[in-house]
Amino acid sequence: MSGYIPNTSAEQQEMLRESGFSGFDDLYRDVPESVRLKKPLNLPGASSELEVRRELERLAAENTVYRHVFRGAGAYRHYIPAIVDEVTGKEEFRTAYTPYQAEISQGVLQSIFEYQTDICELTGLDAANASVYDGATAAAEACEMCRDRKRSRVLVSACVDPKIVSVVRTYSFGRDAEVTLVPEKDGVTDMEALASLLGDDVACLLIQHPNYYGDLEDMRAAADLVHGAGAKLIASVNPTSLAVLPAPGEYGADVAVGDGQPLGLPLSWGGPYVGFMAATEKMMRKLPGRIVGQTTDCDGKRAFVLTLQAREQHIRREKASSNICSNEALCAMRVAVYLAAMGPEGLRQAAVQSSSKAHYLCEKLEEAGFVRAYKGCEFFHEFVTDSPRSSELLAALKAEGILGGLPLDDHRILWCATEMNTREEIDMVAAIAKEVSRS
Repeated sequence: MSGYIPNTSAEQQEMLRESGFSGFDDLYRDVPESVRLKKPLNLPGASSELEVRRELERLAAENTVYRHVFRGAGAYRHYIPAIVDEVTGKEEFRTAYTPYQAEISQGVLQSIFEYQTDICELTGLDAANASVYDGATAAAEACEMCRDRKRSRVLVSACVDPKIVSVVRTYSFGRDAEVTLVPEKDGVTDMEALASLLGDDVACLLIQHPNYYGDLEDMRAAADLVHGAGAKLIASVNPTSLAVLPAPGEYGADVAVGDGQPLGLPLSWGGPYVGFMAATEKMMRKLPGRIVGQTTDCDGKRAFVLTLQAREQHIRREKASSNICSNEALCAMRVAVYLAAMGPEGLRQAAVQSSSKAHYLCEKLEEAGFVRAYKGCEFFHEFVTDSPRSSELLAALKAEGILGGLPLDDHRILWCATEMNTREEIDMVAAIAKEVSRS
């Protein structure tokens, strides 16, 4: 499968002549001879579709696919209604085209508008975008939103997912901006340490709720401290949890970010996912990427357009606050279709089942000798256990085709349960844990 160019050699020569070139060598005459390719690339020859399919199937067979999964840490296995694939699999939606031209993009624009509306309802904030790759990128972009000439330092809770912290640091390095970690205390952000770190140079605090350890943070206290110092609060949230936990807008977050993966996107070995961002009306013009607005056309009919584009790099490149300009429309549509199919009650049931099953799993593991690390904290659907037999337990689970929690170190495991985990699965994990404890 090579040489897929949709024109003939004769057509290529005609195009070269029309452009004033005698051949391909003439086309590249300004490229120094020293850097030109003198021989074909060392690539395998062309293969038929059947041969390629067989090779891909052979490679796929090397993957380990677990039937039972108790791991989250940022990517979660939830039930996806069949209608999500049915609707978003339609040919007219499967495009990477960015909908600049509203007159030929009404369907795509409406799907983005519906997605933005859903995110605003979930987060309790005023405006949302649809252009961010994943939750970590959304968090980093939100930090950039909050910076200005007087306030450039970013505080990040040590209880934020390390992958997110890494992306925030990378963004900040490029702008020569400082990132300071707020220490953890007993599985949550140390509020006393936060108060001591706040100053006139602090732009914002990034805090995760539920945090990386699954524990619930005191978001109202964090908001009061941050706003009292004149800074902004960025809440990194699990969207499923918002069906049962207070929305970021309720406790005063200025920006809410997260990964839309739990809302209708399969794990897919890490992507593609979609990051969501929502902000208050005061912060709306600083949101990066695409924002779709609703309007009326010349006949008074409902219509959709890309709006507030004066802040974007393709309009004001030298003054743009972000370089995010991607098209996440297909992933965003999956989120919108998932939420429409589930409805408020369906999403609440998924959240309640996830939380109740995680608490049942925690109870059973503690009975087996794998005690919860942060007992003083409430948790949603993830939690940490601490035991010297942790590595042995994960190995024993793997031998039975079960993907256990994520090992944080030699002793601690970060566990997760969703509505996809059955009581029988949990009891099986507990039985294996008891055997490991007795051995």
